[in-house]
Amino acid sequence: MSALSEAQRFKQVQRVFQRTLAANIAVSTAKLIVGMLTGSLAMIADGFHSAMDASSNLIGMLAASIAAQPPDAEHPYGHRRFETLATLAIGGLLLVAAWEILTTAIDRLLHGGTIEVSPISFAVMLGTLMVNFGVVLYESSQARCLNSDVLRADVAHTRVDIFVSLSVILSLIFTELGIAWADTAVALLIVALIGRTAFAIVRQTSQVLADRAPLDPEAIQRVVASVPGVESVSRVRSRGPADAVYADVEVRVQPATTAERASAIADEIEARLKESLQGVTEVQVQVQPHYATPPDRATMVRAVADALGLAVHEVTEIVTGRGIALEMHVEVSPLLTLAAAHEQVSLFEARLRAAMPEVCEVITHIEPASRQADVVLHSGHAALLREQALQVARHAYPEAHWSDANVRTIAGGYAVMLRCTLSGEMSVQEAHAIAEQVEMRIRSEIPLVQRVTIHTEPA
Repeated sequence: MSALSEAQRFKQVQRVFQRTLAANIAVSTAKLIVGMLTGSLAMIADGFHSAMDASSNLIGMLAASIAAQPPDAEHPYGHRRFETLATLAIGGLLLVAAWEILTTAIDRLLHGGTIEVSPISFAVMLGTLMVNFGVVLYESSQARCLNSDVLRADVAHTRVDIFVSLSVILSLIFTELGIAWADTAVALLIVALIGRTAFAIVRQTSQVLADRAPLDPEAIQRVVASVPGVESVSRVRSRGPADAVYADVEVRVQPATTAERASAIADEIEARLKESLQGVTEVQVQVQPHYATPPDRATMVRAVADALGLAVHEVTEIVTGRGIALEMHVEVSPLLTLAAAHEQVSLFEARLRAAMPEVCEVITHIEPASRQADVVLHSGHAALLREQALQVARHAYPEAHWSDANVRTIAGGYAVMLRCTLSGEMSVQEAHAIAEQVEMRIRSEIPLVQRVTIHTEPA
């Protein structure tokens, strides 16, 4: 059922209520008619209880119809709370039914009354018991599949009917044996069962309306803390019914994290919470800078570049006798003149030194940014370059498996991409060193190749 949309889900809930409504109307009518004809207070009480079941079905149908409506200007968070209100109303109806039965039982104790026990009384109660049992099984399975609080409340309501019907049958047996007060005693027992169920429903729905947290904060925190880029989790909150939980999370990230990366972190937090915790439908993530840890220089470099509309890659830290030097490739618009590009990158370098006083030197390599997607070549010449690159790679490091070579055109020549499969026990540093050596060999032995990219992966 998880693939159903909200509208489809609520339509299914309405269909469940329509079917149970028909069953409850038939059951309550039979109980009330026979109870009034025989004078059985317990049967009349049970008939009123079944009538309350039918009323709760109508309330549930109306609530499902309203809750299925999409968010609007007056209800920007949707109409799901109407389902919770309907659940609360069902609990209220149970309390009203309990009160009516209680007052009738007290009147019977004070003024007395006669009861006529007949075979039809037993037949009606046994028949309604079977119907109630079937309704409980059906509604319970649908409540689980559709994850509906109002259906769960109605299941609890109907489940009481089974115990009530058993109690009424017991009262009829005692009455037949000459124990007249058993009918009133069973009616009082029914009141206790109804009241217990009603208070449980009212308590649960009141907690939802009061925004009691439906999820364990520690469980939310564990999921959020596992997302890369999250330095710490400063606040987690949740509210709403079990099938429509809203989570509110505040996390700390590196101060120089760009807006694009912060958005990606927030998206990942939302995806993991929805995947890991059942019922989460919406996640609000607030991202704040975290100043308690040393800054990530590569992240700060990208943040400064983003502010100037530049792109950087291959940011390398170099330890020198005078301090930290940063080397990187900076991509600028290919339409800029050399003077304009140099002026833009000089401003970038100045801002980096101001942001990171510990950096003694910034070394930049200016490159034109690509404005169009690279296209893999399939010509005969490209096939020859692919084979040559593979031969050089296999000769340079025969222990690896080299494959999936492709060739693209770039300014001044060609770019080659290779896939290299190495031992999974090898360190990343070793794999990177092998890739760099092979890249240099390919560029030196095939002059037309200006750029080589090697993707290393474990066997």
